Amino acid sequence: MLKEFKEFAVKGNAFDLAVGVIIGAAFGKIIDSLVNDIIMPLIGSLTGGLDFTNYFLGLAKAVNSPVLADARKQGAVLAYGNFIQIIINFLIVAFALFLIVRQMNALKKEEAAAPEAPAAPTADQALLTEIRDLLAKR
Repeated sequence: MLKEFKEFAVKGNAFDLAVGVIIGAAFGKIIDSLVNDIIMPLIGSLTGGLDFTNYFLGLAKAVNSPVLADARKQGAVLAYGNFIQIIINFLIVAFALFLIVRQMNALKKEEAAAPEAPAAPTADQALLTEIRDLLAKR
């Protein structure tokens, strides 16, 4: 059983999946930083200080704070601004992955379009060529 597990874990597909998950997690952090630190501040400056992360609806009467973190301490809130931000993150990740997959497909098409070198003649063909050349010399 241990041998079977070792074969499964080391097998290409499982290993490729593990690498993909790790790279995906790191890529997600990069996208989060891109959205939170670059894109959203630009959108905020263009829209006069709009910040989606602090858009929420207080569901309890005790909620009176204008900051989401403090409002959550006061009671239940519906943080729809956070949801909007996560949708923007998803769209950016999906677009970035689309560009990567598109580039990979273009590279595969280039490889497929590249002409292959002619195959070496088989033993039969080489023998027939030799016979032809001998007959041509006569």
